[in-house]
Amino acid sequence: MDTVFGVSYDGGVVLATDQVNARSILMYQQNLDKIAELSSHSAMGVSGPNCDLVNFSEYVSKNLKLYELSNDGMKLSTHAQANFCRGELAKALRKGPFQVNVILGGYDEKTPTGGSLYVMDYLGSCTKAKYGAQGYASNFCLSIMDRDWDEGMTEDQAVKVVEHCIKELQMRFLINQSNFIIKVIDKEGVRTTSFGADPTDN
Repeated sequence: MDTVFGVSYDGGVVLATDQVNARSILMYQQNLDKIAELSSHSAMGVSGPNCDLVNFSEYVSKNLKLYELSNDGMKLSTHAQANFCRGELAKALRKGPFQVNVILGGYDEKTPTGGSLYVMDYLGSCTKAKYGAQGYASNFCLSIMDRDWDEGMTEDQAVKVVEHCIKELQMRFLINQSNFIIKVIDKEGVRTTSFGADPTDN
């Protein structure tokens, strides 16, 4: 029941997730941050059970940091980070699968448009995309993204596409996902542009 959005634009990527932590008929919290920062210029939105969500997010982010420390500060590109995530998801299939679906985005100076976005599922498939949605949200929002996304979009236009998707979900979706968090990744790094409830308020 988690929702994850990703939209790339000319100069970066916008990621957004709902902030609800729920299971069965219980809601545990409404200020969860499901977007894990992997490096100074990359992050991934994760959907799935909270245990796998936290476990996989921390496992990936700490391993990428270890790689950086072990290789004189050299950082992996967004493409390499996506391939590492995909490899770990595929490897876990025959041991103890992570029940997570991921949208990973990042900014690379060497990439023509700056930002790049990768969509992965729990079976280890990975594809580069201009936009993507995970969870039930895809039933409502992929058509909106297909219509509204355009080559050479600005950051403001990309955020408006995400906000349009959130508004549609709140209007049409049976389940009430009251709070959403939106993060932008560009040459300045990863920053939060808006949230429904403060993730640091525990």
